[in-house]
Formats: sequence, C-alpha cells, structure tokens
Amino acid sequence: MDSQLERRFVQPLLAQLQMFACSGQRAVVALNGPVGAGKSTMARVLQQRAACLGLGLAVASIDDFYLPWEQRQLALEGNPFGVSRVLPGSHDVALALECLDVWQGGGALRLPRFDKALRGGLGDRSGEEKVEAEVLLLEGWLLGCRCLGREFLENIQHPAGLNSEEVEWLPHWDHALEAYQLLWQRCGQLWLLRPQSWQSPRRWRLQAEAKQRRRGEAWLPVSELDLLVRSSLCSLPPHLYQDPLLDLASGHCVLDGSRRWIKGS
Repeated sequence: MDSQLERRFVQPLLAQLQMFACSGQRAVVALNGPVGAGKSTMARVLQQRAACLGLGLAVASIDDFYLPWEQRQLALEGNPFGVSRVLPGSHDVALALECLDVWQGGGALRLPRFDKALRGGLGDRSGEEKVEAEVLLLEGWLLGCRCLGREFLENIQHPAGLNSEEVEWLPHWDHALEAYQLLWQRCGQLWLLRPQSWQSPRRWRLQAEAKQRRRGEAWLPVSELDLLVRSSLCSLPPHLYQDPLLDLASGHCVLDGSRRWIKGS
C-alpha cells in the first residue's frame, strides 16, 4: 500500500473506528469510492489491523444488500444500461436498516452476503453471516449521495457524455436514491476514495476482472464491464452527486490512475 495513503488515510480512519468502538455506540462508518478503487481491499486491510488491536470491526458492502434476483430484475427493468445490479434501486435498503436496528439495539449483527460469481457472473444472494462487531464499516460507490429532486434536474444543463435515453432516466435514479437517505443518516462518518480522473474507474475495474480471470474465478467480458462502469457514472453523474460529498466527508484521499495517493484532507 502506498505509504502516503497509509499515513494520511488508513491510519486516521482506523483511529476513528477505534474511537467509535470505545464509545460503545455500535456506530456505522461509510467508505465511498468508485468501482475498482480498492474499497474492498482497503476494508480488508482495516479489518486485519483492527483485529491486531483487539477491535471488533465488521465489514459489509452495500452490494451485500442487493435485492434477490427476481426483485432486482423488476426494479431495473428496461434500464438504459442493460445491467442487473449497481444502479440506485437495486438494493434492499429496508433489510439494511433492519439489520442495523437489531444490532444497534444490542442484538447480533446478521449480514446478507452477495456472490457475484452466481448466475454466470450476474450475481445473487448467497446466504447470511452472523458477525461479532463493535463497529461496522460499510463500503460502496453511492454511499452518502443525496437526491436532488426533479425540479433541480429539469433546470440544469444535461451532463456531458450521457445519451438522450440516459438523460431521460436521471429523475428515475434520483427518485430511487430517496430510499437510501435513512441509511445514510445512520452513518456516523463518511470517508471518500476519489479518482483524480473519472476515466480511471473503467481501467481499475478491467484490471480487477483480469485478476479474477487469472485466478480461475468468474469474470465478465469487457462489453459487460463497460456497461457496469458506465451505469455507475451516468446514473448518478459525479459532478452532481459525488463531488458535493467532499463537503460532508470526515476525510478523503485522491488516487491517480494507478491507485496511488496524490493528495487528501
């Protein structure tokens, strides 16, 4: 891991996780980053470091809360990207809130798990895991994004790079984002991994998929990967939904095209 990333981001984030654990709040900390940025890898590193400190850190992805296959197909029916996941509205937010209610009320933390290898790489739920945790790190690409409202979207210049059909669907994704706001309110802090260029997530995702293929794991062809990446960048255009999060974040880092730290808060 880049030494600057370690010192400027990983260590401060770990310190905040420790602080929440010591407070006994059973807090949720959100880690936002685009596809391929290394959120899952960083979460594993933090979990390993936490274990060495005697800190009970659980990690979940917003992807673990995808709707079951049939419900997801209905929720995303006719979408302009032709994808079966990623988009706002593909997650079971009610289930996420229910899991947090039980855990923060003193019960066990039971997390659903999602296996992207199922259904030929399209993915589906793969059971549930009971986790002992003092604090929860929740990671995902849309964490913290706020809905803007139809009136706002009707009075802005159409985002560059979107085709006419994708522009027409923007109010739909914005409306779907409303359901997530209660979940964002449950997060005690928001931390951001930012790309120096929004062209980088595609490269990162292709690199990650190539590693999976070399390991003999399920993988998707480039055409399908392109659609998944595009769906994340064009359903919630970064300058409208991601960039404003900088004002809300407790910490952030900016990564260059090789995922090396270049600057941060």
